[in-house]
Amino acid sequence: MATAASSNFDNRLHQTFPVLSDTEIARIAHFGTVQRFARGERLFTAGETGPGMFVLLKGVVAVTQRDGLGHVVPIVRQGPGEFLAEVGQLSGRPALVDGHAEEEVEALIVPPAQLRALLVAEADLGERITRALILRRVALIESGASGPVLIGRPESPDMARLENFLRRNGHPYHLVDAAEDPGAAALLEQYGTCKLLAVCPDGSVLVNPAEDALARCLGMVDTAEHNELFDVAVVGAGPAGLATAVYAASEGLRVIVLDCRAFGGQAGASARIENYLGFPTGISGQALAGRAFVQAQKFGVEMLIPAKVTSLDCSRDNPMDALRIALADGRTINARTVVIASGARYRRPDVPRLSEFEGRGIWYWASAIEAKLCAQQEVALVGGGNSAGQAAVFLSRHAAKVNVLVRGPSLAASMSRYLIDRIEATPNIELHPHTQLVKLNGDSGEGLTGATWRCQTTGNEHDCDARNIFLFVGAEPETSWLDGCGVSVDKHGFVLTGDAASSGFPARPCTALESSVQGVFAVGDVRSGSVKRVGGAIGEGAAVVALIHQHLSSNSAVA
Repeated sequence: MATAASSNFDNRLHQTFPVLSDTEIARIAHFGTVQRFARGERLFTAGETGPGMFVLLKGVVAVTQRDGLGHVVPIVRQGPGEFLAEVGQLSGRPALVDGHAEEEVEALIVPPAQLRALLVAEADLGERITRALILRRVALIESGASGPVLIGRPESPDMARLENFLRRNGHPYHLVDAAEDPGAAALLEQYGTCKLLAVCPDGSVLVNPAEDALARCLGMVDTAEHNELFDVAVVGAGPAGLATAVYAASEGLRVIVLDCRAFGGQAGASARIENYLGFPTGISGQALAGRAFVQAQKFGVEMLIPAKVTSLDCSRDNPMDALRIALADGRTINARTVVIASGARYRRPDVPRLSEFEGRGIWYWASAIEAKLCAQQEVALVGGGNSAGQAAVFLSRHAAKVNVLVRGPSLAASMSRYLIDRIEATPNIELHPHTQLVKLNGDSGEGLTGATWRCQTTGNEHDCDARNIFLFVGAEPETSWLDGCGVSVDKHGFVLTGDAASSGFPARPCTALESSVQGVFAVGDVRSGSVKRVGGAIGEGAAVVALIHQHLSSNSAVA
C-alpha cells in the first residue's frame, strides 16, 4: 500500500517498496521479535540509532524527511506486509528519516545482526530486501531533503569539500544557497563572518566544520572500543580492501575495515569505468564501490569510516598475540592478520603555491561537484593515465575547454586506447604534449584565478585564466603509518611482497601477497609491482583471502 510523496521514489516503486507475502513474513519471523506501538508513537527518529528493520504486521506508518531547520517533507506511508529500513540499518547507523504510527501498529523488529543473517540465509528474499535498501538510500540522496543542511555559497571551495565528503560516503544532504534564501542568510549573519554552516538533523549547528566534526555530528563515526580480536583488519576501503572484506567475511572470517576518508578510494572518484569485466556500458567508480560497501556489510564486516590509522604494532607483545592498529582517536584494533590496502594518492607536483590552492581550485579528483564549479569555463588537467583520461572526458561535458598537459610526447604509453580515441574525438579537449605546469595565480583566500604552463621543447609559456586545475600525476603510497613495524618497502615507499619481501629472510619465504612481516599482506595500488588498475586491485583483494586462511591455519596448527 506504499504511497510515495516524492517522485524520487516513483520510478521503481515496486522494487523500492515491495510487499511481502505471509509466507515471506513467516520466514523473517525467525530473525526478529514482535513489538506494538500506540497511535502517534515514534518508531525511529532521524539522527538517532534505531532498533533495525521493521516489518509491518498491522497498522500504517508515515515516513517523513526532516532537516535541522525544521522542514518536514512526507516520503511514504507504509502498511501491512511492507518493511521499513534502508542501507544504514545493516550496520546500526542512525536513521535518516522519521517514522511515526498513524494508528496502532504491530511490527516485527529485526536487529542489524539478525538482518544481516537473514540476507545471507534467505537468498531470494534477501536479494529483494537488499535491492530495496539500496534504492531507498539512492532516493534519499537524490531528494536532497534529508541529512545535514549545508548553508553558504554553492561555488565555495569549503562547500565543495563537505559535499565531496558526504557524497563519497553515500550520505544525503541538502544545500541551501544563502544568496537565494533570506532565512539562510539571516542564520549566517547570526554567526558573524562565517561563510558556511552545517545544520545536523538534531539541530546542532557547526561553523565551517572539518569533515570529522561533521561526521561525528551525523553519527557516522563509530565510537565503540572494539576490544575483540578480529581475524582480518583491512586498512583502506578502496576496491582492493573492499574485495578482501567481501570474500573474507563471506567465508566466515571476522573482518573490520578502516579508512580515514570514504569508501571507494581513488576509483570512487572515477566518473565512468568502461574496461571492468561485466559492465559493457561502464559503471561509475562510486556505484561500483557503493555496491561493494553494501555487500561487505551484508556479510557482517565492521566498517570504521572515517577512522584514521596512525600506526601498526607488529611485535605481537600482548596477551592476544595480535597485530595492533592504533587510531588517531586513541583506540586500538587487534587482529590476527592485517591487509594493507591503503592505496596511493596523486603526487603533488613541484609547483610554487600549490598547497595554498588545494581545495580552492586545485583538485585531485573530478566529480559532479567540481564539474559544477567549472561549468562553461576553461580548465586544465595534468596527467596521462586512465584516471586522467576518464576525468578529461567527464569534464569536457561541462567545461568550455579542457587542456590536458602531459610531460611525454603522447598518451600512448600510459592510457588505454579507448580513452585516447575518445579524447581525440572530443572537440573541446586539447592535448599539450611535453608540457609542464609552472605557475599558479590568485589569492589563497578566494581561490585560483589562473595558471601558466610551459612547453619543454620550445620553452614557450602560456597563461590561462583557468580557475580549476585537476592533478592526476603519478602516485605516492599511503604507507607512513607503517613506519617502525618492520614492513619492507621499495625505494618509492610501496610495500614489497612475495619473493621481493623474502630477500632478507631466506628462512621464511613469503607468500605472493605477504609482506616481510608474517600475517601482514598488501594488495592493490599500495603494493610494489601492482598493475594500478581497478580489476587488478579487486583480483588481489580476492586472492589474498586464500593466503590469509593458509596463515591462520598454519598458526593454529603450531599453537
